[in-house]
Amino acid sequence: MHDFQFVDGELFCEGVSIAAVAAKVGTPFYLYSHATLCRHLQVFDSAFSDIPHLTAFAVKSNSNLAILKLVANHGLGADIVSGGELYRALQAGIEPTKIVFAGVGKNAEEIEYALKTGIRMFNVESAAELGAINDVAARMGTKAPVALRVNPDVDPMTHPYIATGLKKSKFGIGSQFALESFEAAMQCSAIDVVGVHMHIGSQLTTVSPFVDAVKKLLGLIEQLQQRGIDLHCINVGGGLGISYEDETPPHPSDLAEALMPLLRDLKVHLILEPGRVIVGNAGILVTKVLYIKNGDGKNFVIVDAAMNDLLRPSLYDAYHKIVPVRQDKRDSMVVDVVGPICESGDFLAKDRKLPEVKPEELLAVMSAGAYAFTMASNYNARPRVPEVMVRDRDIHVIRERESYVDLVKGEVIPNFLQ
Repeated sequence: MHDFQFVDGELFCEGVSIAAVAAKVGTPFYLYSHATLCRHLQVFDSAFSDIPHLTAFAVKSNSNLAILKLVANHGLGADIVSGGELYRALQAGIEPTKIVFAGVGKNAEEIEYALKTGIRMFNVESAAELGAINDVAARMGTKAPVALRVNPDVDPMTHPYIATGLKKSKFGIGSQFALESFEAAMQCSAIDVVGVHMHIGSQLTTVSPFVDAVKKLLGLIEQLQQRGIDLHCINVGGGLGISYEDETPPHPSDLAEALMPLLRDLKVHLILEPGRVIVGNAGILVTKVLYIKNGDGKNFVIVDAAMNDLLRPSLYDAYHKIVPVRQDKRDSMVVDVVGPICESGDFLAKDRKLPEVKPEELLAVMSAGAYAFTMASNYNARPRVPEVMVRDRDIHVIRERESYVDLVKGEVIPNFLQ
């Protein structure tokens, strides 16, 4: 459910027309609904209110400070994968004790930064990483709280690029090595083993993979208890999907209903790491039609947004619904919606049936709140676009459009080239 709706044939975000935002900030731009974000944060977190838990928003899905501040204001935490994301979370006011640090390639500087900050825990992905965290913590004279990420080898039935819990994945510790990995961690002088972690993938549209994976974790926890290893928390990751096209993903309450019977009597703290399900349908990308190009058997709508603004279609062949912001009766045609970048892979949609559009017309690329701006780049020396939040009838620019000057910030021509 989101707050982008047509009113008298014109697309609105809450109480503001998309055209009005475009007139203020230009195109392209990302637009987020404050009401949708607040509702999604509350609905997801409250679904698990029956047991002690922490909802840690996946910062990689959308790292804008205003959105992270909204997360903090709702009492939620952060799931981070880099020192930069840690910095962002702290700048937004998220409590360090509500931050969990995942990712396969944490370096020594990031580990030290996290330990000095006092984060909740590290999600450890390998024996080598465990050793590195132990070394840094020992040098600092402290203990690092960790959860070992176990790869349950459960098929999440999603795109292979975002399936992270299979045997062949780079993520996590193979389930066959889990027991020995926990025992090795217990022997580390500067490690405090507090939990077990999993994350099987992203854009999951059924609860059954979650259930299967959690059952495997429960079997592991039982074996660990038999060996005298008691854990304080179980982190079941995130990955609950949203509707981009015709998917019917479960509601957060459906996920809670499926997992509660398995977790309620464990007497451990539950950690969840949602991202896309909270912010995905709370945002859109607005772009302007530049040209219409009718080719031999192929028609193109050339717009001012490109793959550097929204990479998902080019990277994953992902589907995003595209609609004119003005809805009226008109003929339709099959087109590729493409951007100005000099790559054949620069497209937002291929062979898409759309109403016939004209130059200067605005199009809304829906469901663009997650894994969208966070994957943006300056390829082809294109300034990154602004991010805007609407609250009721007010328009707030939460990231300004980059300028040409921003593109060369930090670059230096050495004297020998002068």
